[in-house]
Amino acid sequence: MAQRPGHEHRGTARSVEEHAAEVGRLLAPLLTRPSETVRLDDALGRVLSYDITSPVDLPLFRNSQMDGFAVDAVSVAAVPVTLPVVGTVAAGPAEPAPHVPGTAVRIMTGAVIPDGADAVVPVEDTEVIDGKVTVSRPRDRGDYVRERGSDVRTGMLLLTAGTLLEPRHLGVLAAVGLGSVAVRTRPRVAVITTGAELVDAGTTPAPGQIYDSNGAALSASLRANGAEVAVVDRSSDEPDAFRAALRRAVARTELVITSGGVSMGDYEVVKDVLTELGARFGPVAMQPGGPQGLALVDEIPVLTFPGNPVSTMVSFEVFLRPLLRRAVGLPAVPTEDAVLGHAVTSIAGKRQFLRGRRTDTGVEVVSGPGSHLVAAFAWADVLIDVPAAVTSLAAGDRVKVWPL
Repeated sequence: MAQRPGHEHRGTARSVEEHAAEVGRLLAPLLTRPSETVRLDDALGRVLSYDITSPVDLPLFRNSQMDGFAVDAVSVAAVPVTLPVVGTVAAGPAEPAPHVPGTAVRIMTGAVIPDGADAVVPVEDTEVIDGKVTVSRPRDRGDYVRERGSDVRTGMLLLTAGTLLEPRHLGVLAAVGLGSVAVRTRPRVAVITTGAELVDAGTTPAPGQIYDSNGAALSASLRANGAEVAVVDRSSDEPDAFRAALRRAVARTELVITSGGVSMGDYEVVKDVLTELGARFGPVAMQPGGPQGLALVDEIPVLTFPGNPVSTMVSFEVFLRPLLRRAVGLPAVPTEDAVLGHAVTSIAGKRQFLRGRRTDTGVEVVSGPGSHLVAAFAWADVLIDVPAAVTSLAAGDRVKVWPL
């Protein structure tokens, strides 16, 4: 596998901002990709690339708003009046004969109104006997008639670029006859989790094995933020196994995310293999999520996250989620200010991302700092951002939080 040189190892800890900038440079090509055209069936949750104007009028033709009788308003101005019923027009393909004044045509909701008819009398206001209809209420011109273009005119702006397509939008696009639409391209992403101890959820682990939660959480997070997860793979701690998984991933995707194998232990397979390929590893001054790495393998960017579940998810939220949402055109999720509900201590020199939960009066921490404590991530709805220079915060202090 070919690689671009220059991703040297650096021992001093980078700041979160420095590493985020490096990740941004690595992923820059994903932010400027062209749009793609997809069928409406595949457009739900995608983001429009361009403004959409209507190619047609809606309604496409004059049609009836009610089941009833098409008439000319002059003929029913004085009631009661009895008119001969000279035909029927049902909804569907039809070219009805021109209307003859002084007559009525039975008509169904949505059916084409004959030329010359200018009102519809609802069936509730009529009585039919022996092929004749008696109208009991007068009708004005235009009553219960849907005029062509009364809803949408040709060239009318329907949706603007950047719209996140929901079912209501797709209904409008289909109504004007658009079977496909140009949307922002979704990056194809691979997820590779590493570790001989990992097994699938739903199986029975042997002693020393654990369930692979990172694969599920990363895949879901990527999809929720607009990516197409094309590969989900798992590797043991054997270098050849990881090389094979990496080879499969870069052949099919535009971005590879790995989990595990990047710390300081003896079996750090991701770090060992990617270092041979010119990857850059080094600590980031944050907790959790300190061990980070990045590489370019066969021109495909690779981001390496630590293997502890909380570290993996914090890494995604801080370094990848903002870029991914920008790449697919989703709105940014801005940080917020909040009032801390209780005192917090922090490690000097490391930016802390604490799992927190909003309350009626502010935010509270929902777990300790351990990067293996996964349950609290399900309870949390924010990350509480404690700056690296801060070692303690008091109840009532204002903090920045990252909505999850």
